[in-house]
Amino acid sequence: MAADGAALPGPDGRLRCPWGLSAEDYVAYHDTEWGRPVHGDDALFERICLEAFQSGLSWLTILRRREGFRAAFDGFRIARVAAFTEEDEARLLTDTGIIRNGAKIRATTANAKVLAAWEPGELDALVWSFAPEAAGRPAPKVHGDVPAVTDESTALSKALKKRGLRFVGPTTAYALMQACGLVDDHLADCAFRGTA
Repeated sequence: MAADGAALPGPDGRLRCPWGLSAEDYVAYHDTEWGRPVHGDDALFERICLEAFQSGLSWLTILRRREGFRAAFDGFRIARVAAFTEEDEARLLTDTGIIRNGAKIRATTANAKVLAAWEPGELDALVWSFAPEAAGRPAPKVHGDVPAVTDESTALSKALKKRGLRFVGPTTAYALMQACGLVDDHLADCAFRGTA
């Protein structure tokens, strides 16, 4: 990462956010997924779960195990994960393809049970209702300009917790907002800013 956190040229010469070049696995994620709009209850449930599992770890750890998570949690289909039993949770604690954290595994199944009772599209509508106006957000020039928490992520966190979801603190909620395109935190000079 550049000392000042400014955008850096990648292998193709295009400028990217410095974290997007810090590991080979990040390049495709940065270029094609991060900051692009994600819709759909199951897709958002996956992102909520992965962000929760990331808490206290690097995103690279989660990204490298993403397919393992998808296999373990039945593609993050809310209805299927909601049907998981204590035996399923015990099985997941032995699954080396995921992060074997009992509290996060239980939160994932508990969150699925909560979301299974919602109307179709309700999670999508709730999450996206907290997207800030893009016009009011200046493009970050360096990595240090990117916040970890915002008023909107704090409000989203409170709304999700009020509805019964767990492991959805304000920092996790902001990471979700970044990953799912509610905000565009690609640096001002990044070639992938505004490409959604």
